[in-house]
Amino acid sequence: MGSRRPRLPGFGEDNGGRGGQGRCGRPGRAGFQYQQGGRVAGSYHHHGPRGATQQCRPAGPAPVQPPQHSDGGGGDGPSATISPELRQAMDDDDAPRDPVDVSASPETLSPEALKVVAGQLEALSMEGGEKSAVVFQPIPLPGCSYKFPRRPGRGRVGTRCLVKANHFLAELPDKDLHQYDVSITPEITSRVVGRAVMEELVKLHKVSYLGGRLPAYDGRKSMYTAGPLPFTSKEFHITLLDEDDGSGLERRERTFKVVIRFAAKADLHRLEQYIAGRQGEAPQEALQVLDIVLRELPTARYEPYGRSFFSPDLGRRRSLGDGIESWHGFYQTIRPTQMGLSLNIDMSATSFFEPLPVIDFVSQLLNTDIRSRSLSDAERVKIKKALKGVKVEVTHRGNIRRKYRISGLTSEATRELSFPVDQGDTVKSVVQYFQETYGYTIQHTYLPCLQVGNQQRPNYLPMEACKIVAGQRYSKRLNQGQIRALLEETCQRPHDRERDLIQIVNHNSYHDDPYAKEFGITISERLASVEARVLPTPRLKYSEAGREKDCLPRVGQWNMMNKEFALEPVLPAIYVRPDQVERALKARFHDALNILGPQRKELDLLIGILPDNNGSLYGDLKRVCEIDLGLISQCCLTKQVFKMNKQILANLALKINVKVGGRNTVLADVVSRCIPLLTDKPTIIFGADVTHPHPGEDSSPSISAVVASQDWPEVTKYAGLVSAQSHRQELIDDLYNVTHDPQRGTIHGGMIRELLMSFKRCTGEKPQRILFYRDGVSEGQFYQVLLHELDAIRKACASLEANYQPQVTFIVVQKRHHTRLFPHNHNDQSSVDRSGNILPGTVVDSKICHPTEFDFFLCSHAGIKGTSRPAHYHVLWDENNFSADALQSLTNNLCYTYARCTRSVSIVPPAYYAHLAAFRARFYMEPDSSDSGSIASTRQAGSSTSRSTRAPGGGVVRPLPALKDSVKRVMFYC
Repeated sequence: MGSRRPRLPGFGEDNGGRGGQGRCGRPGRAGFQYQQGGRVAGSYHHHGPRGATQQCRPAGPAPVQPPQHSDGGGGDGPSATISPELRQAMDDDDAPRDPVDVSASPETLSPEALKVVAGQLEALSMEGGEKSAVVFQPIPLPGCSYKFPRRPGRGRVGTRCLVKANHFLAELPDKDLHQYDVSITPEITSRVVGRAVMEELVKLHKVSYLGGRLPAYDGRKSMYTAGPLPFTSKEFHITLLDEDDGSGLERRERTFKVVIRFAAKADLHRLEQYIAGRQGEAPQEALQVLDIVLRELPTARYEPYGRSFFSPDLGRRRSLGDGIESWHGFYQTIRPTQMGLSLNIDMSATSFFEPLPVIDFVSQLLNTDIRSRSLSDAERVKIKKALKGVKVEVTHRGNIRRKYRISGLTSEATRELSFPVDQGDTVKSVVQYFQETYGYTIQHTYLPCLQVGNQQRPNYLPMEACKIVAGQRYSKRLNQGQIRALLEETCQRPHDRERDLIQIVNHNSYHDDPYAKEFGITISERLASVEARVLPTPRLKYSEAGREKDCLPRVGQWNMMNKEFALEPVLPAIYVRPDQVERALKARFHDALNILGPQRKELDLLIGILPDNNGSLYGDLKRVCEIDLGLISQCCLTKQVFKMNKQILANLALKINVKVGGRNTVLADVVSRCIPLLTDKPTIIFGADVTHPHPGEDSSPSISAVVASQDWPEVTKYAGLVSAQSHRQELIDDLYNVTHDPQRGTIHGGMIRELLMSFKRCTGEKPQRILFYRDGVSEGQFYQVLLHELDAIRKACASLEANYQPQVTFIVVQKRHHTRLFPHNHNDQSSVDRSGNILPGTVVDSKICHPTEFDFFLCSHAGIKGTSRPAHYHVLWDENNFSADALQSLTNNLCYTYARCTRSVSIVPPAYYAHLAAFRARFYMEPDSSDSGSIASTRQAGSSTSRSTRAPGGGVVRPLPALKDSVKRVMFYC
């Protein structure tokens, strides 16, 4: 039986106009109104003809010029997180980030895999094996014929100014760089040991065999020199002594065979050509060599982690609680930019174990004194989880400080532990052994012992005889109190951050660095001075019913004075115990339906007032409302309700209005159709993001979310969809999919397709242009993400209508980078905001940006605390031929349409909304069978450790429960 093309609701068959179906097409009322019936929400309305474009001269953007294309390649480059529900509109500008190697490139697709994916774009397969009539231009292969869009000139709109950036000019060496493969036998896994071996080799043989060269070693299998060595292959034997443990005994010797072989020359000429724009593909090997050279000295001085370095001497240490402390440090990486090679240096901070006696650490962890009582089973589990893998040193042997790594915790108390002696039948207790062997009397015999060594032959150490070794990074998830303390510690005003950066550069003394000298690298000690522009602030349009019909934000802010809001509850408030909330929610919902049913009305909103410490109650309430009942809800904390603060109430009003289908404000230029490449023809704006589980959560899935505008030309209402996918996978799986049903034939689906159809229902138009803002992608993943997700977008469009091929612009939004912009003059009040940061709307597209590709830094928000972090936008695909001014102005203007506050925000709203939607979806995951708590359980709100969508046995990721249609049509995630 052959398959047939299903009828496509919306595309080509819907005669409805703006009215459409559901909430998105219903006319709203003025101001901030909503009512129970018909899901009516207040909003601004444009009454002009839908199809006509008014004649006007755009105030800002220059005419669009088509971009130029050439050959090229890719690049190499760029989370304790507080719940987005705890933030209003802006993330704190100095939120501590996990200082992992954010610039390291993961493995990219092989040429064969790229050909397969690119080939899929040539002719998209349709249902039933049919081929689409439309043939798409395939994406050329990286390194062969495709390069990301070239910069279409620099922007001109805005007030010119100067800013400083934390980039330090690095001059290229004029020496030949040689790479050598290093093989060490027996094989070692520790970079510390590898570096010790190579350090000893250089000390012994630098003059005799290495030709006086000072090599740079990456800690693994590669070594680099400034010029050739006197051999192409040579074998060395290096002897290392074990670390002195203070026992006075002869230290054990270990001998390693080291073989060094010539591998390749790093071509610096290609790097120069790339920076000058005459070479298409970034020479990664040359950049890697320079990065390793400049990391050699800091690696010897400080504790390295990823691309960052930490030391207790680089700033004051502060206790974060639970035996954890913060260390300050700096991040550094070398990058190709328009001004040449740049060393990007930024301040950094992370968490380390405090070097405490283990008993003191455990007392802090449990927040109780354990010196006079035994431990419960739950406390043992918590201690074991916190200490597993941690190094300790013994303190019961005087000057002998032997080190061990903790592998576990005994289930018995110390007084109950015994072990066989001398391979015989003799058994000796731990207490007796320590007394007879070391003359040490164990005091706290009721506590368990630390278990070190392997499980087959464990060694037991009393807690009281051990101390945590200093300098061990704490890699587990921080709790909310620790995050707050770290935020307070790292939050620096721009002037202070700039001062500390200069101090770090001076302290590192790059001009005296022997490795930099060896390789001929010189680093400027001054921050780069960069030309910037402050883009015009967009005027915002409000309802005609209010006393103020529009406003012009001042320094990225405005207020809700003289704007309307009305509220009419259906049922009076009731009070419910936390353990009865789910039952009461469902009963209350049905009571409301009984009242509204005869009136042919629907319930719009539930308002929940939660305890200040509500555990999982918030997440469970959202799950019940959005998955089971199809009900929109707004939660607030008891303490905020009793404050009756006008700002808090205004923010609640903003969120409520958009949740029930309203619109808070629109850009005034939208009304006059004066925004290039937005208002001229139906345009849909997507935002997409993937959130990953916290470190240590090895089985939880990643959550992808896609939102899309549902109104045009206003682009303020965004419907959202979410999906679970494989653990820590960045590519979004469910953008487009095809399934085969024996009865229905081929079924097309996916988030892109559903949102395109929803746009058609709401506007009566099918999108002719797609803007896709993709959040959270590192530079090493650009090609993979573009090939996979652009392919999905095109297939979704082709599945809706033959020859349906809207023009796509694909933009990556990056917030997790280390570029900071500072005012050129901190004392010039006209060039800074109240926090001392650069003004909102400041854009940079020169000097520190990519040598040839279309990218820019935009600081669209006013700072609150700390130093503002600009967003980085990188265009990976552009069929709409945006000019620099057009894209920069549009992106900046959109940042003033964020629904949850009266401030411009730091990243474009659709990307922000996608993040919120993905975060919300973690509440929908089914509780694990190990979690016996009810809705009132005390597990931490937002934690995904107790929830999973992984099938029994750890196989396929189960899909998330479906959102009700009444929920996904509105901005439920706000």
